[in-house]
Amino acid sequence: MSDQIKFIVDNLNKEPFRKNYNLITFDSLEPMQLLQVLNDVLAEIDPKQVADVREEMPEQTAKRMLSLLGILKYKPPGNATDMSTFRQGLVIGSKPVIYPVLHWLLQRSSELKKRAYLARFLIKLEVPSEFLQDETVADTNKQYEELMEAFKTLHKECEQLKTSGFSTAEIRRDISAMEEEKDQLIKRVERLKKRVEPVQNHQQMLKIARQLRVEKEREEFLIQQKQEQKNQLFHAVQRLQRVQNQLKNMRHAAADAKPESLLKRLEEEIKFNSYMVTEKFPKELENKKKELHFLQKVVSEPAMGHSDLLELESKINEIGTEINQLIEKKMMRNEPFEGKLSLYRQQASIISRKKEAKAEELQEAKEKLARLEKELSMKTNQTRESGGTEVLKADEFKRFVNKLRGKSTVFKKNHQLIAGLKAEFGVLQRTEELLKQRHEHIQHQLQTAEEKKGVSGYSYTQEELERVSTLKSEVDEMKGRTLDDMSEMVKKLNSLVSEKKSALAPILKELRELRQKCQELTQEYDEKKSQYDSCAAGLESNRSKLEQEVRRLREECNQEESKYHYTNCMIKNLEIQLCRATDEMKAYVSSDQQEKRKAIREQYTKNIAEQENLGKELREKQKAVRESHGPNMKQVKMWRDFEQLMECKKQCFLKQQNQTSIGQDYHWWLVPTQ
Repeated sequence: MSDQIKFIVDNLNKEPFRKNYNLITFDSLEPMQLLQVLNDVLAEIDPKQVADVREEMPEQTAKRMLSLLGILKYKPPGNATDMSTFRQGLVIGSKPVIYPVLHWLLQRSSELKKRAYLARFLIKLEVPSEFLQDETVADTNKQYEELMEAFKTLHKECEQLKTSGFSTAEIRRDISAMEEEKDQLIKRVERLKKRVEPVQNHQQMLKIARQLRVEKEREEFLIQQKQEQKNQLFHAVQRLQRVQNQLKNMRHAAADAKPESLLKRLEEEIKFNSYMVTEKFPKELENKKKELHFLQKVVSEPAMGHSDLLELESKINEIGTEINQLIEKKMMRNEPFEGKLSLYRQQASIISRKKEAKAEELQEAKEKLARLEKELSMKTNQTRESGGTEVLKADEFKRFVNKLRGKSTVFKKNHQLIAGLKAEFGVLQRTEELLKQRHEHIQHQLQTAEEKKGVSGYSYTQEELERVSTLKSEVDEMKGRTLDDMSEMVKKLNSLVSEKKSALAPILKELRELRQKCQELTQEYDEKKSQYDSCAAGLESNRSKLEQEVRRLREECNQEESKYHYTNCMIKNLEIQLCRATDEMKAYVSSDQQEKRKAIREQYTKNIAEQENLGKELREKQKAVRESHGPNMKQVKMWRDFEQLMECKKQCFLKQQNQTSIGQDYHWWLVPTQ
C-alpha cells in the first residue's frame, strides 16, 4: 500500500498536475478533496470530465466517474457482491477504493487517453428497433456505421504513419525535390523539341522512335517470359526425373518385398507424416508466425537510441531477477503433489524432446537421401549423355558379382567336361570307324556266303525280327516296372507321412507351450520396460534437480568463500592500520626526540615547512622577475636592433668588397689592349 501511495504522490507532483503533495499531506486529504483529485486525473484523460465536485451531487459524480471507468475498462477487485461496495466507496470518497483507481489511471495515462478519445467516436448508439422501421432513421444509422468504420481505418493508418518513423519535413523535402526534377525534365523536353522542330519529318521520326521504344519494351518482356518458361521447363524436367527415380526405387523395393513388409513400411510412413503434419509442422509454423509478428512489431516501431536500449536491458535484468526469485521460492516450497506433477511433466517433456530429435534426424536423413538420389540421377544422366552404360547400384553390383562368380565356376566345370567329352568323342569316333569297317567287311562276307548258298537277304530279315521282339519285350517290361514303382511310391509316401506326423506331434505340443510362454514373457517384458522407462525418467529428473541444487550450493560456497577471503584481507588491512596508529601514538607520546622524529606527523610537518619555505623562495623569485621584466625586455629589443644593425653593416661591407674586386679584375683585363 505504501508503494502505491508513493507512486500516486510522485505522479501527482509531476506535470500536468503539480499538486506538491507528500505522503503525509496526501494521506490526510478529506474524502471530498480525494474525489476532486480523482476527478482532476479523469479530466486529464477525458477533457469532458472537468468539473467541481463540490457543485455536483454525489450520485451524479459517481455515475459520471463509473461510466468513464467502464469505458476505460477498469475492473474493480473482487466479485459481483463487491461492486456495490465499490460504488458506495466511490460516492463517499473511501481511500481503499480511490487509491487503486488512481494508481491504475496514473500507471496507464497515455493508453487511457487514447482509449477515451476513441470511445468518443466508436461507442455505438443503440437505436430501438421500432425507430429503425423508419427509412430516414435507418439510412442515417447506416451512414453512422459507415462513418465509424471509415474512422477506424483512418485511425489505423494514422497510427501506422506515426510509428513508421516518417516525418512531414522529410516528405516535404522529397516532394520539393521531385517537383524540381519535374521542372528540369520539362525544360529538357522543351529544349529537345526546339532542336528537333527544324529537322524534316520530325513527327514521323518521333513516331518511329516511339514504336522502337515500345518494341524494345516488348522484347524485354518476351526475353523475361522466355527465361521464366526456361526455368519452368527446367523445374518440370527436375520434377520428372525425381518422380522417375521414385518410381524406379518403388519398383525396385517392391520387386523383392512382401505385402506385409510393404504395408508395415507404409504404416510407418503414414505415422511419421501424420506426426509431422499434426505436431511438428504446426509448432514450427506457430514459432515462425510469432517470430514474424515480433519482427513486424520491431520494424513498425521507431528507431531506438542508446538510452532506450539501456532502459530495455535494465528491464530485462529486473525481470530475470524476479524469475530467479520465483524459481527459488518454488524450489523452497517443494510441495509433494507439485513434485509428482513436475516428475510426470519432465518425463513427458523428455519423451517429446526425444521424439522431436528422432523426427528431425529422420527428416535430415530423408533430405540427405533425396539429395544423394538427385546427385545420382545427375551422374547417370551425364554418363548416358557421354555414351556410357547405366551405373549399377551397390546391391545390384554385389548380386551381379556373385552371379558372375557362380557362372564362372559352372563355366570352368563345363569346359573341363566338354574337353573330356571331346577326347572321349574322338576315341569313340575312331572305334566306330573301325567297327564300321569290320561290320562292312563281315556283311560283305555274309552276303557272298548267302549268295553262294542261294538264301540272299536272310540275315537282314533275321535282324529285323530280333529288333522288333526286343522292342516289344522292353515296352512290356517298362509298363510293369512303372506300375510297381507307382505302388511302391504311394506306400512309401504314406509311411513317411505317418512317421512325420508321429514325430511332429510332441514337437507341436511343445511349440504351443512355448508360444504361450513367449506371449507371457513379451507381456512381462513390456510391463518391465514401461516401469524401467518411468523409473529412468524419474531418476533423470531427480538427477537434474540434484545437479541444480549442487550447482547452487557450489555458487553459494564460492560466494561465501570469496566473502571470507575479502573479510580476512580487510581485517589484515585494519590490523596493519591499527598497528601503524598505535606506533604513531607511542612515538608521539614518548619523550625521546628521536622517536618523535620517526613519527609520521613530525615527518609531514617537516615536509610542510620545507614546502612553505620553497614556496616563499619561489614567490620572491617571481616578484624579482616581474620587477626586472620591463627593463630586460627593453634590453633584449636593443640587442636585437644592434644585431640587425651589425648584420646590415656586414652586408654592406661584403657588397663593397665584391665591387672593388670586380673593378680590379676589369682593370687588369684592359691593360694588355693598350
